[in-house]
Formats: sequence, C-alpha cells, structure tokens
Amino acid sequence: MDLIDNKDHQRFELPEEGGTVIANYRRQPGLIEITYVESPPALRGTGAAGRMMEALMDLARAEGARIRPICGYAHAWMRRHPAHHDLMA
Repeated sequence: MDLIDNKDHQRFELPEEGGTVIANYRRQPGLIEITYVESPPALRGTGAAGRMMEALMDLARAEGARIRPICGYAHAWMRRHPAHHDLMA
C-alpha cells in the first residue's frame, strides 16, 4: 500500500480507486495520535479505511511507535483487531 505522510497537513493519505482515505494525526516522540479517519463516499463500505488502519499499524511497528486512537473509528478498529493491541497507547 502506498501510504503517504503529508506532513504539511499532518495527515496520512492512502490513494484508492475513487478517492483518497485520510487519517489526521498529531505526532510526539514514539507516539502517533490518530485524530480523525475519513473515506470519501465512493470508498465507504469497501474496506478502504481498514486498509488505511493496517498501513498505519505497519508504519507504527516500523518506527517503533505506539498509536493513540482519538478518533472513534480508529479506536473501534483497534479494539476489533487484537493483533495490534500491543500498539495502543
């Protein structure tokens, strides 16, 4: 997956056919706070936001960072995926 870190807008972007999924964030050393996840209407129900979250988990693991899911969707997604519970701050 081609996850883009748009540092100027403090958001991750995942281009998908039909649009781009975004995840706004705040960073601190060793921590990524996910403040908002959104899929465009054309991508809703396709699993695109879940693919964004998987890509974020891979990024956090690679960086040795933890995730603090402020966004309700991000928090619910992490609770439903026990393989990533170790990343929750």
